[in-house]
Amino acid sequence: MSRHPSYGKSSKAAKKRNVLKRFERIRVLRDLGRWKDGENKRVTNLPKTPSLP
Repeated sequence: MSRHPSYGKSSKAAKKRNVLKRFERIRVLRDLGRWKDGENKRVTNLPKTPSLP
């Protein structure tokens, strides 16, 4: 039985995503100096960030 073409190739997984997960956004905010571990404890309403390079 063959795979359906919509599953695509395994190299498709390396494609750049345009949505970051929460821990990725926090890492970007740390790099920009806009996140301090002791002060910021918000779970929601994180500020927008540029996508990862």
